[in-house]
Amino acid sequence: MRVTFVAEAVPGRPNEDFVAATADAAVLLDGAGTPPGSESGCSHGVAWFSRSLGSTLLTSMAQGTGTLTELLAQGIKTVASLHDGTCDLNHPGSPSATVIMLRHTNDMLEWLVLADSVLVLDVVNAAEPMAICDDREAQVGALHRTEMDALASGTDEHVSAHRRYVETLRSYRNRDGGFWVAATDPLAADQALTGNMPANQIRAAALLSDGASRLVDRFHLHTWSHVLDVLEQSGPDEVIRQVRAAEHSDPQGARWPRGKTFDDATALYCRC
Repeated sequence: MRVTFVAEAVPGRPNEDFVAATADAAVLLDGAGTPPGSESGCSHGVAWFSRSLGSTLLTSMAQGTGTLTELLAQGIKTVASLHDGTCDLNHPGSPSATVIMLRHTNDMLEWLVLADSVLVLDVVNAAEPMAICDDREAQVGALHRTEMDALASGTDEHVSAHRRYVETLRSYRNRDGGFWVAATDPLAADQALTGNMPANQIRAAALLSDGASRLVDRFHLHTWSHVLDVLEQSGPDEVIRQVRAAEHSDPQGARWPRGKTFDDATALYCRC
């Protein structure tokens, strides 16, 4: 695989996304940020969690022989053991992240997607790309975001509404009828979307955090096919540039209501 990627944080804040790759594997995590005024029960923070779990997963994919589901479950257990003596892992705001894992092995391309980061596959002879995203959080969130979306981004009122929104969604995290993310419970790995396909049937793959995928699934400025074209012709930098341009064009969220005016944005492009 030939891989290029870009990860760009919101200015002035640590990047809570994580992305890394080897010649045969790639991983992307999008950490769930803790809003100002909200507690997490963890002294390490979301960026630490994303880096710790992401690096653990990439190492296990390179060295292990288990399924991606098994590797994710073990990775969650491993990272939990790193801070269970210092942090409250039962806190509803304990750090969590979305996960995409991609592995090329035995002439097959395997993938795992947990939560709302997006894997886009350019499949040979397919009319449209295959976009794989676990949208359960978005379905739950749609029931609770009316107040937040009605307020101008950046105002004190919006900040408070966003905090309430995030804290409300915590009660749905990692339980039936809610949504699933990588946090402290290894059983969340069983809820991931998984699949595989002969590697020669896939021309390319894109791994996108929701800060990058918003170009399509929130802003509706492009299609997945167009994003793949941009990645192929101009690389991940151009995708992120277009995301930032859109965000700057709507700083108050009037056109595109959203919890975060700007978000960490990560895009990985892989030629298979």
